[in-house]
Amino acid sequence: MRDMALAARTRGLEYLAIIDHSHRLGIAHGLSADRLAGQIDEIDRLNEELHRIVLLKGVEVDILEDGQLDLPDDMLSRLDIVVAAVHSHFGLRRARQTERILRKLDSPYVSILEHPTGRPLLERDPTDFDLDRILAHAAERRCCVELNAQPQRFDLDDLACREAKNAGVLVSIGSDAHSRGGLSNPRWGVAQARRTWLTRRDVLNTRSLAQLWPLLLKPPPFTQLARAADS
Repeated sequence: MRDMALAARTRGLEYLAIIDHSHRLGIAHGLSADRLAGQIDEIDRLNEELHRIVLLKGVEVDILEDGQLDLPDDMLSRLDIVVAAVHSHFGLRRARQTERILRKLDSPYVSILEHPTGRPLLERDPTDFDLDRILAHAAERRCCVELNAQPQRFDLDDLACREAKNAGVLVSIGSDAHSRGGLSNPRWGVAQARRTWLTRRDVLNTRSLAQLWPLLLKPPPFTQLARAADS
């Protein structure tokens, strides 16, 4: 995490969200509640040491088949940012898949719906759900959707990003960086966003840290805002 923070700072970033998978996704060595708690403590320690960069405590939590989340609320409440994603049961019928995602959006801790259609390019078809209903509910809940900038994903696609804009839903351009090199991915996401006429105002993470906090539905930790102001 220190290496990622320093690489992000070198690129001129003000903040970087550390978002590993929750434990249900075993292939990604996802974090159990205990391991996530340890990571939260480690990020707090790093934030006390680092300057001109703030690490946000996060997790990519699995949306289970019934719409429940893979971690308990008492753990999610300790995080700065929670993104939720479908990683299994991609073939559910449209109505059931839609209800599954809608239920997840009702969680008060979830800020972003991650790579919403779940499709790696040329590997798997996108999941079938009612995008209009999802975006309408996301707008009501002030939940964002991700444009995953990893070149094998580009999820959401350009047309869906336009629909998000029209629905009043902010788009988050995520790097999906698994290493320092992946921090360059957002340029591909920016290019995708420009194709669909998104502007800075339409993108969540073009904002400063102070502007970001209210949109994540979290009160700003005083120490982090003070550190950002000092930088």
